Amino acid sequence: MKTLVIVTHPDIETSVVNKRWIEELNKYPNLYTVHQLHKAYPDEVIDVQAEQRLIEAHDRVVFQFPFYWFSCPGLLKKWLDVVVLHGWAYGSKSGYKMGNKKIALALSVGVDEQDYQHGQRYKYTMEELLRPFELSFEYVKADYKPFFAYYGMEFNTSAEWVEKSVPLYMDFLKQL
Repeated sequence: MKTLVIVTHPDIETSVVNKRWIEELNKYPNLYTVHQLHKAYPDEVIDVQAEQRLIEAHDRVVFQFPFYWFSCPGLLKKWLDVVVLHGWAYGSKSGYKMGNKKIALALSVGVDEQDYQHGQRYKYTMEELLRPFELSFEYVKADYKPFFAYYGMEFNTSAEWVEKSVPLYMDFLKQL
C-alpha cells in the first residue's frame, strides 16, 4: 500500500529542502501520495471527512514539515485538532481509525543537530521536543515510528547539502 505524505509548509515555493523532497516523492506515484495541506486548504477550511478518508486509505502516514518554534506549522496543528476526532480516532465507539497505522514525522530543521542536546543552545533533545506528537499518536493507537530530521538548513542551503538529504529521506521512507 502507498504511503501518505502530508506536507505542511506555509510557503513551499520558497522552500529549499521540503520542495525538493516533494519533487522526489512525485517521481514515485505508485509508492507515495503527496498531500500538501496549504495547497489543499489555502483558506485553512479543512474538509474533515475527506482527510479522514485519506488517512483510512493508507497504512503509513508521514507528516513532513519544517520544524520551527519547536513544533509544527499552525495548519498542521489545526489539522490535528479538527481531523483526529473523538468518535473517529479515539474513544470507545471510534474503532480507532488510525490504530496500527505506521505514523512518522519528517522534519527539516534550521539549526545543527548538536544544538538539540542537554546543556546546549536549546536545552532539550529533538526526541523530547517531539513527545507531544509521540503521545498523541500513541493515544489513538497508531504505531508511532522514529522521526527523520535533516538539520542545518538555516546555514547551508547549497544544492549539494539539499541533494544529500534526498537519499536519506527516501531510505527513511522505505524503512517504515
